[in-house]
Amino acid sequence: MSNYNVETPEEKALKKDLEPKTDAHSMRLKRYLSMPDLSRTPGSPLEEIVRKAKEVSSLKNFDDIKIPEIVPTKILFDLFNMPEGHPARSPSDTYYVDENNVLRTHDTVFWYYYLNLPDIKKRIANKETLGAICYGKVYRKDEIDARHMNVFHQFGGWLITPDDKKTITPQDLKNTLTEIATSIFGKINFRFYDHTFPYTDPSFEMEAEINGKWIEMLGSGMVRKTVLSNLGLEGYHGWAFGFGLERLAIASMQLPDIRLLWSEDERVKKQLKLGQKFSEVSKYPPIIRDISFVVKNDFIPNDYFDFVREIAPGIVEEVQLLDKYENAEKFGAGKISYAYRIIYRSLEKTLTSEEIDLIHKKLESETIKIFGGAIR
Repeated sequence: MSNYNVETPEEKALKKDLEPKTDAHSMRLKRYLSMPDLSRTPGSPLEEIVRKAKEVSSLKNFDDIKIPEIVPTKILFDLFNMPEGHPARSPSDTYYVDENNVLRTHDTVFWYYYLNLPDIKKRIANKETLGAICYGKVYRKDEIDARHMNVFHQFGGWLITPDDKKTITPQDLKNTLTEIATSIFGKINFRFYDHTFPYTDPSFEMEAEINGKWIEMLGSGMVRKTVLSNLGLEGYHGWAFGFGLERLAIASMQLPDIRLLWSEDERVKKQLKLGQKFSEVSKYPPIIRDISFVVKNDFIPNDYFDFVREIAPGIVEEVQLLDKYENAEKFGAGKISYAYRIIYRSLEKTLTSEEIDLIHKKLESETIKIFGGAIR
């Protein structure tokens, strides 16, 4: 097994360009990039999942590759069967650094960087079987609730071999995934069902039965030959998988809130052990406030969720859409009314109505300023 850390001059230049910028979007990107990589943070359950997965016999001799966090769209999307017009490319879902580069939205992009390593090119020339894993932060604009964050972590892997050397089958993949899942959850029931992904075919989702409920664990499949061709590789086949580390950690510990994985409270941190049910340190009460406003119809809800996170960092448990409607006679042409319920709750203290009132008033005033909204 070899360890590779891929750094590109393009990413370094883009990060350097970001440094002096103070506009809201640039500040947001810098903040997300500076967040710790919990998959490499000792003591984090996400790092524990990574260690357990790396130790299974199926992955024992796989290469370990770390890749850039800012990647070109022509690599992240074009090479992985997500052409212009694909929903994943939308600015409503993806963080653009500039028109040609984004914060990586999936770690499958490691295939490109792996195949372009000089060592790997030599091994391909020798027709060797190749296996690699990659893990770390990924970034997608998302809603706010107890199960989702816009910055999260993925773990991916693949195994490819020359067509004339041996045949890798879907059952080989399922055996590997069962081994990984068992290392994390122990002997519980797993099942697979057919799915669709841009870079694998056939594709499979894996579910695990935890506390009587079937929970989605990961996506996987046989690597599409067309994607390998896009990457400049012919005459190889194999399997690939990817999973969200938070999803597995939440299921293993029955965590009530994804924010707990980022907590610095020692009472919380000492409980974050895989397989150990989390007992709430203290259920601080929520404070609920509603906000209703009229904006232009090009308003992007996911951008608003990022905005809410910034106005009230760490204390918004959930944002619920209560109502959305158009009425040209009432609001004017090209305008939409939105009503959201904001559930404020701290993981570390009891919030007061007075402090939330101040924060919520700021949310209203900044909604007017940033989004051109009219508060209703």
